[in-house]
Amino acid sequence: MPGVPASHSDRGLRRLAAGTLLVTFKGLTAPDWVLDGLADGLGGVCLFGFNVETPGQVARLTSVLTSAGDPVISLDEEGGDVTRLAYHVGSEYPGNAALGAVDDVELTERVFRSIAGDLVDAGVNLDMAPSADVNTAADNPVIGTRSFGSDPALVSRHTVAAVRGLQSLGVAACVKHFPGHGATTEDSHLSIPVVDASLELLRERELAPFRAAIAAGTQSIMTAHVAVPALTGSTPATLSPAALTTLLRGELGYDGVVISDALDMHAITKSVGLGGGAVLSLKAGADLLCLGAIPTYEDTEAVIAAIVTAVRQGDLPVERLEEAVSRAQRLRDWARETRGRHTQDTVIGLQAARRAVRLTGTRTEFKNPFVVEVDTPPTIAVGDVPWGVAPWLPEAEIVRVKPEDAHAADLLARAQGRSLVVVVKDAHRYPAARALVTELLAARPDGVVMEMGLPIWRPDHGVHIATYGAARANAQAAVELLTA
Repeated sequence: MPGVPASHSDRGLRRLAAGTLLVTFKGLTAPDWVLDGLADGLGGVCLFGFNVETPGQVARLTSVLTSAGDPVISLDEEGGDVTRLAYHVGSEYPGNAALGAVDDVELTERVFRSIAGDLVDAGVNLDMAPSADVNTAADNPVIGTRSFGSDPALVSRHTVAAVRGLQSLGVAACVKHFPGHGATTEDSHLSIPVVDASLELLRERELAPFRAAIAAGTQSIMTAHVAVPALTGSTPATLSPAALTTLLRGELGYDGVVISDALDMHAITKSVGLGGGAVLSLKAGADLLCLGAIPTYEDTEAVIAAIVTAVRQGDLPVERLEEAVSRAQRLRDWARETRGRHTQDTVIGLQAARRAVRLTGTRTEFKNPFVVEVDTPPTIAVGDVPWGVAPWLPEAEIVRVKPEDAHAADLLARAQGRSLVVVVKDAHRYPAARALVTELLAARPDGVVMEMGLPIWRPDHGVHIATYGAARANAQAAVELLTA
């Protein structure tokens, strides 16, 4: 067949194709097809919240995976809102926005070193973090508190600190989402967002943290499913040779592992399909393909078949597969050789959250609190991770309301003679939430608004608490401040 050396048997070519994949499976134990696949060269796995029950269970799961082959074992453990190890309870670490608000790079490095320690204990060798996106779009539906901030220099120095913290214990960092997802107002899980920036602005703003991370030795970089007309035209960066080969490999000189963002996202599946996206991403320069949470065994087999067919038909050079698999192996070897032990740092997350929380206004006596938590729909990246103040205010009456269905008069009647606390999350993105808060505070100017997203909007009345994230640590720090 054209473009394929005779030495590559069907089995050898299939093994190369499989070696580029990070697959997913549902449940707390690995199915046979995953274990058999790892024994036959499968690149690795990506774990999600549905694979997690307890830390011990995850460690047992990864031990079984490792005994089956030599996998990359990855997950998204960003701290803050995006957590997999603490998916069912919320993270003990504040996220990037809180760390950016503190702006202490030593603190950021300590937090990510502690996260790395948790991942070492869990048997994970690659963390799909940190987010290096410069969040310049206030209405960004997918980044927000996952970003260190809107200033390229601040994001750059904290990205470097996060990379150092993770990699100090042999957990590979995956800096994301290249070439930058911070200036978007659409979610690439649902469509193809556009970053309408000139190449000059892109180099000055979006690319600054990636340049810094490359200089700091990040082991991997994740692509973004965003189109940058000045660079990629209408093609998502994940599928663009201009983004991944010309810019990232050529101009920025990066020779580490390039990992695709999840290929099951609509930006890919609704345009070129899962198999087509896999082939195009490999051609563009990706080394490991994260398939995402949705694809099944049958989908995975179809992706492998699509890659093999592309090589057999001369559409994808086999040398590109060999290069990708070789880079992935370098990452595994590095993780093995640099794996470190850690001293448990059980309080660093709460310490960081306490330093990040901000209170504006004058508190009044806190008595018999009535708490209104204004529901915010979960993003796909975050998932249905619990948030709110209930664990830290057991004496309070807490109601969770949908802002469009809530009646301010009823809530105010229940709050009469009591301390009123209104908890919101990214209120600036939800007009109904802002309207409800405004009505409540107009009647109760002594009320407290606790913003657990980005504090971009705040009402004219009341005390305002900004946590810069909705993790457990953020909530505890805010309640401590409220009740002190």
